[in-house]
Amino acid sequence: MVLQDLGRRINAAVSDLTRSSNLDEKAFDSMIKEICSALLEADVNVRLVGNLRKSIKASVNFKELAPGVNKKRLIQKAVFDELVKLVDPHAEPFKPKKGKSNVIMFVGLQGAGKTTTCTKLARHYQSRGFKACMVCADTFRAGAFDQLKQNATKAKIPYYGSLTQTDPAVVAREGVEKFKKERFEIIIVDTSGRHRQEDALFQEMVDIQNAVKPDQTIMVLDASIGQQAEAQSKAFKETADFGAIIITKTDGHASGGGAISAVAATHTPIVFIGTGEHMLDLERFAPQQFVSKLLGMGDMQGLVEHVQSLKLDQKDTMKHIAEGVFTVRDLRDQLSNIMKMGPLSKMAGMIPGMSGMMQGMDDEEGSMKLKRMIYICDSMTAKELDSDGKMFIEQPTRMTRIACGSGTSVREVEDLLTQHKMMAGMAKKMGGNMKNIQKAQGAMGGGNKQQQMAAMQKRLASMGGAGGAGGGMPDMGSLMKMFGGGGGAGGMPGGMDMQAMMKQMGGMMGGAGGAGRGRR
Repeated sequence: MVLQDLGRRINAAVSDLTRSSNLDEKAFDSMIKEICSALLEADVNVRLVGNLRKSIKASVNFKELAPGVNKKRLIQKAVFDELVKLVDPHAEPFKPKKGKSNVIMFVGLQGAGKTTTCTKLARHYQSRGFKACMVCADTFRAGAFDQLKQNATKAKIPYYGSLTQTDPAVVAREGVEKFKKERFEIIIVDTSGRHRQEDALFQEMVDIQNAVKPDQTIMVLDASIGQQAEAQSKAFKETADFGAIIITKTDGHASGGGAISAVAATHTPIVFIGTGEHMLDLERFAPQQFVSKLLGMGDMQGLVEHVQSLKLDQKDTMKHIAEGVFTVRDLRDQLSNIMKMGPLSKMAGMIPGMSGMMQGMDDEEGSMKLKRMIYICDSMTAKELDSDGKMFIEQPTRMTRIACGSGTSVREVEDLLTQHKMMAGMAKKMGGNMKNIQKAQGAMGGGNKQQQMAAMQKRLASMGGAGGAGGGMPDMGSLMKMFGGGGGAGGMPGGMDMQAMMKQMGGMMGGAGGAGRGRR
């Protein structure tokens, strides 16, 4: 993952300082030096790093600190705030409006990933209720229209292009006019790649802008661009005056600091980051969440949004949990939901303390183990899937049969059933609590009903393990142990309870009576 090494080094520098018994100015200077060194190696502009150094030093003045001030917390906050300032230009990006045509034009260097990102953005808006389409104004690159056509067909997005017209401004104008007549709300114009040394291509970009008059121009930047990012982005800004940046290829091993330098140089906000090759691999960029994830603090808000965007079907599982039941079929459904969420490392990076736990774990290996668990469930009969798992203890030969049928070992089948037993116990406990709440709800009367309900839910929330099964995924701590990723939830800072955290996923009591509505 891009910037992962940078985040690890900054985090290590801050952690070393906060753990040291003697927190003086010398140790503080050593930490700043390590942070600046990490940023420079990640291709962040030297001038920006110098400004960051001065800002952190100015915000933590050891001579003026009051005696009772928590120095460690003050230093952590200063580092966090200055890193946020680095990627946050405080400029409001364009927000498309429903009911009117919003024209978005893409510009950038060759090979930055404009065409793929066009499709991702169109699909992003389409999933949020906008009527989206794409126009291919790249008449220069061989296969550009074919690529856009293939992507658009796959994502079920209308498109326009020409195999005969060579003037990109004409194609762009015709496409935009056509889709405006058809009342499309998001019209994305893809243009050919260019760089500042090519004056003719820069003029062509201006001609396309004049032809389509875009509401927003987005520059697509490759995360691996390095120190050239500032010069190139400045040239584009002067010519095309783009209002937003999308950084692509952040799933690679590039330094990524160059793209950050471009933000500071042009005072333009990053709106999205591309995290992979697939249509869903586009994340909304929020400076604070980005820095929080970079420093290993997680991004729970991003995780909640990601889970909600997947629209996972939880009705049957939630109904079972409300009754205090959790079958093997429910476990299989939860495993399938985890598979839909994408790479485990991406998910773990959003959970505080989890990114460190995932360091020794390969995404491919984790995904393979998940698949093997699903194969085990698929080798069971309908009766076994809908059971509580006790029949396997009474008839152990069933485990041998399932292991042979799924191409796994008996030990793996036993591990899966142990996981199921633990989650079934939590569901039983949770179902009983929910029944008690519903009984109490029926018995309540008068004006203090809401207050009593809130107090009861608070008591339920304080019970560790109440929310693990209903959060749209199995108990993450135990799953990580099964994937070979370390010591489960206990390895997190402050012994963080994964179950309690999963309640934030909005799935705890969804559809399970008044208690679920009370939380929302």
